Amino acid sequence: MPDFSLIRPAFALLLWMVVTAAVAEEPENASPREQVRDTERAFAQTMADRDHEAFTQFLSNEAIFFGDGEPLRGKQQVAEAWKAYFEQPEAPFSWAPERVEVLESGTLAHSSGPVYDPAGKRIATFNSIWRLEPDGRWRIVFDKGSRDCEPPAGASKD
Repeated sequence: MPDFSLIRPAFALLLWMVVTAAVAEEPENASPREQVRDTERAFAQTMADRDHEAFTQFLSNEAIFFGDGEPLRGKQQVAEAWKAYFEQPEAPFSWAPERVEVLESGTLAHSSGPVYDPAGKRIATFNSIWRLEPDGRWRIVFDKGSRDCEPPAGASKD
């Protein structure tokens, strides 16, 4: 007769590992809006942490980033161009989501918010489009920032 005394503890351990892994995943009850907001915050944290490799994990293979010149097309081109922003010890800017909207389908989202210089002065506004990809992760497909305008001379800055 086989000895089953080791099977029960092994099965219990396996069950515990599966349940623990499931709990570590993003909660299923988090709304798509909160998922995108959290993803945008994590994306911004890669700049603060000076972690270019982590930054690239948020880029869709089809990402297009708009800047002053021609748009950067594709994950590789965006990653290569943005690497310079990660080379100095201090981040050249930071950002945070202020507004997030998600399509009813829950597969496409827009996030926008302020961009700050290292001293904390608001210098721009970012606009990003996120897509829920087949692996269940939100990745950025479009990104464009716009510089904030200074108020006209003599206008109140309140």
